[in-house]
Amino acid sequence: MFKNYLKIAWRNLLRNKSFSVLNIVGLSIGLTVTALIIMWINFDVGIDQFHDKKDRIYEVYNQYPVDGEIWTWNSTPKIMAPTIKKDYPEVESVSRFNYDDTFLFSVEDKRMKSTGTIVDPDFLNIFSFPLVEGSIASALEGVNSIVITETFAKKLFGDKAAMGKIVKVDNADIFKVTGILKDLPNNTGFNFEFLMPWAYAHQRGWNNQHWGNNSIATYVLLKEGTDYTAFSKKIKNLRERYDKDAPETVTYLYPWSRYWLYSEFENGEEVGGRIILIRMFGIIAAIILLLACINFMNLSTARSEKRAKEVGIRKVVGARKGALIAQFLGESILISFIAAALALVLLLLVLPYFGELVQRPLSLDMTNTPFWITGVIVVLFTGVLAGSYPALYLSGFKPSAVLKGTFKKINSPITPRKVLVVLQFSVAIILITASIIVTQQLQKVQDRQSGYSKNNLIYSMVEGDVGKNYTLIKNELLASGVVESITKTSSPITEGWSNSWGYEWKGKDVDDKTTIQRFNADDAIAKTTGMEIIAGRDFDLGKYPTDSTAAIINESAAKLMNFEEPIGQVVRDNGVDWRIVGVVKDFILDSPFQKIDPMVIAGAKFAHNVIHIKFKKKAATSESLAQTEAVFRKYNPEYPFNYEFVDQKYAKKFNSEKRTAQLINLFTLLTIFISCLGLFGLASYMAESRIKEIGIRKVLGASVRSIATLLSKDFLKLVLIAIVLAVPVSWYFMSKWLEDFAYRITISWWTFALAGIAALAIALLTVSYQAIKAAIVNPVKSLRTE
Repeated sequence: MFKNYLKIAWRNLLRNKSFSVLNIVGLSIGLTVTALIIMWINFDVGIDQFHDKKDRIYEVYNQYPVDGEIWTWNSTPKIMAPTIKKDYPEVESVSRFNYDDTFLFSVEDKRMKSTGTIVDPDFLNIFSFPLVEGSIASALEGVNSIVITETFAKKLFGDKAAMGKIVKVDNADIFKVTGILKDLPNNTGFNFEFLMPWAYAHQRGWNNQHWGNNSIATYVLLKEGTDYTAFSKKIKNLRERYDKDAPETVTYLYPWSRYWLYSEFENGEEVGGRIILIRMFGIIAAIILLLACINFMNLSTARSEKRAKEVGIRKVVGARKGALIAQFLGESILISFIAAALALVLLLLVLPYFGELVQRPLSLDMTNTPFWITGVIVVLFTGVLAGSYPALYLSGFKPSAVLKGTFKKINSPITPRKVLVVLQFSVAIILITASIIVTQQLQKVQDRQSGYSKNNLIYSMVEGDVGKNYTLIKNELLASGVVESITKTSSPITEGWSNSWGYEWKGKDVDDKTTIQRFNADDAIAKTTGMEIIAGRDFDLGKYPTDSTAAIINESAAKLMNFEEPIGQVVRDNGVDWRIVGVVKDFILDSPFQKIDPMVIAGAKFAHNVIHIKFKKKAATSESLAQTEAVFRKYNPEYPFNYEFVDQKYAKKFNSEKRTAQLINLFTLLTIFISCLGLFGLASYMAESRIKEIGIRKVLGASVRSIATLLSKDFLKLVLIAIVLAVPVSWYFMSKWLEDFAYRITISWWTFALAGIAALAIALLTVSYQAIKAAIVNPVKSLRTE
């Protein structure tokens, strides 16, 4: 019997080639999208879940009440880790993590820069990054010990053994390779090629012991059996005991296994993070697969009349309903497996591009048994889901009604098919609206004025001998004729590296905990970056030597400090009185999607890490870079000249939102395409069901246009219903999405009008083909066939 069912199914596929192709293409697209998104979700959910002790690993977080809200952050003082280790016996290991550090490595004549970090020796005990050579217990014990990855070892030493070899770091300190790390897996949030011991940071004077210096991450490994809830209560007042300047700061441990997906907090509560994006696209995957199944239902039932007599005759000769259901489900499962085979081909073709789009190294492991088992389950589920309604519908025909031709209900106002089409187009309209709003929001922020001139502006890090030779470098560059201005700063103009609520000024409210951005510069900061001075002047150390302790504030800081005349006022930070000499227009330092924080640009007294160079417009960029590189190599010969264009760095701030917009646009197009297939199926069914009526109308003189209009208007009604249902839903969810941005668009009525018109136009084009095709058929043929 099974063989007979298979033959019937295969013959039906061949007999109705066009409908079979539409079914298979729709399902294959749905399965491909589902597979892509599931692979992406699985990758993100698996980030850093491979650590053996992950259930006991925590990161130290802080909470502090500010203006009636609780702020949460995860940067900590450098003294916190040893304090926790000393005060709490429940702690097995602690490690500081100095984020990313870049150093120059030298081996004989070979020089290269690499990014790594400085950690405590227990880092390798806390996290499961295995050593292929060396001992975890001792690899980071010495002040000048260094652990490097296998790949970095090959870069430095080629095919020679690296263990025990000597490397020079930053052209100054000698390190001995005491461990070789297995290359980091691609499913980790860490990104380092080497690890240095914290003792080296102490030796270099980088081990600031001030409790207010929140600048590193602190990781804690609790002993087995420790009650996390009880320990959290115990550690809560750690900062209160040691940090007298922040008596209300709460210390707590956040589970490491949650950091990748749940990294956002509001008022002290975890509200999500990447998990929101994952859930959203997971829902989109499910919807697209559901729409593909709906298409199958519509296209299958659209051919119901041709199968009706078959069902009637088979019932007359004794076929049971269960057997008919089994047959039709078998047909849908067969189509589902054929679609899955096509989907696998599509998956292999598009996976590299999709991985690049979502910035994940996705790959398909053909030997992965769970993948194949999951795939078979999904295909079976899809086949049953897609075929369930057609199977029940076709098997439910009454033989007497079928053979008499009275089983159809053409003019029924509500049918499952119509409901499904409304559902499809509702989803399509929601995604079209989302695509428009995301694009509008992205464009609005991209058009936002940055507050400084990004063109012809580069920056380079202060490293090697650049610091001591800065004056010579500056003078030679200015004399070269290609550089207009140059200045040193504490961080790039595109990034904020420090902030504080500890600033003091005359008239400040003692309860004011507003965060103020710290930014340091030495000379001509406004001239170099193109900031707009709205009061006072720029730094000028040549004319005003006291500008080393001068300050420039932005508009937001001037408003916060509420000075009638800010020029000449004093703000105090880190024990230094900074005299305000200028006010600049607000400029974007961090995210262009958020409001601009108050900022104090302090003078040359403090250290600087970055050099900003403004090229003259008349000089070719290539020539300017060549001359600049020559000067840097002259005074800093051991280091390569690395630089960043400020305009390119600023553009990267939009990458995440651009990827989201591209994904939504892609899935919107796929949803529209699949929805059109469903509409095509229903139009085909309606045209076929009314072929006799169309023939009679033509005999009585109806025009092709009137018949096409007659057949099309019912579908346009369905789309109008979909618009009515979709508009409030899309408005609600997109309003919620926009709430995450301080700088955002206002949703306009025309957005929904445009989405609705687009849906109507798409539906009309889809339906018109079938309507016109039915309208131009010779009525003699239609009536004779009927």
